[in-house]
Amino acid sequence: MSDFEQFEIDFYQSNYNVSDQNQDYSGRGTTGSVHGSKRGQTGDALQSNASTHPEMHSLSQPYTGQIFQPANASEFPSDNTYPDSFDEEPPLLEELGINFDHIWQKTLTVLNPIKPADGSIMNETDLTGPMVFCLGLGATLLLAGKVHFGYVYGMSATGCIAIHALLNLMSIASVSYGCVASVLGYCLLPMVILSSYAVFFSLQGILGTLLALIIIGWCSLSASKIFTSALAMEGQQLLVAYPCALLYGLFALMTVF
Repeated sequence: MSDFEQFEIDFYQSNYNVSDQNQDYSGRGTTGSVHGSKRGQTGDALQSNASTHPEMHSLSQPYTGQIFQPANASEFPSDNTYPDSFDEEPPLLEELGINFDHIWQKTLTVLNPIKPADGSIMNETDLTGPMVFCLGLGATLLLAGKVHFGYVYGMSATGCIAIHALLNLMSIASVSYGCVASVLGYCLLPMVILSSYAVFFSLQGILGTLLALIIIGWCSLSASKIFTSALAMEGQQLLVAYPCALLYGLFALMTVF
């Protein structure tokens, strides 16, 4: 029993004192005060950040609106505010430079040689009508049994180059090649009428020759009138009409023979 009591005394023996416990509590109080001071500094920092950054404070507030309904619809741009809307785009024919009103006015000017020409309209590089009239001349010659599409386009290009060089030498204002090609192409319309007549009747005779001469004068008079009006070449219509008559005479020879 003595051994057991000695073991029990040794087992429960320790160096723990009440003073150590008081010191421990005092240490914990010191630590708590340190943590409390840190928490106070953190709270002051958050308040200072919230005061300097009000958006952070607004983000922390709960959302009081309704779901799927924006608070202010004016913040989102509507479709009408975009400048590139389809309603403001010009028509496709206008972007391509095709104006049927101007085409009709040029055609009437060619059909009526006495009518004065509008220089602002005639100075445009519109090649829609000339391409149609050249194609119509080739088609009517084809109906008459003459395959001359290459000759029509070849002589048209050569004649436009020659007339363009001549007009630049004669006029003070310069003229573009597209304007010359447009005027000469539109004035080819009477020649298309002659070629259509040759589909049904023969032009190899006195009547055919007279009709071809009238058509040549008609084409050259219309072309010279338009050129003198667009380029302000007063008193030079006959000088411009002569080379134009030579060009349209080649088309008349193809039509008659």
